[in-house]
Amino acid sequence: MSDEAEELKAKLKKLNAQATALKMDLHDLAEDLPTGWPKIMEVAEKTYEAYRQLDEFRKSTAS
Repeated sequence: MSDEAEELKAKLKKLNAQATALKMDLHDLAEDLPTGWPKIMEVAEKTYEAYRQLDEFRKSTAS
């Protein structure tokens, strides 16, 4: 596998890990409601952005 392919694979893995971690943060926040409700928008926006970046990366590298 080329260096470029390895770099793309590593970036995909990193983006996926970030998105998954934020998804779990959002899930945990939802389970603890109403405690922590002021954080909903902040966590949701971060999660949305992570998945947007992941989707954009996947589309830009699709063969």
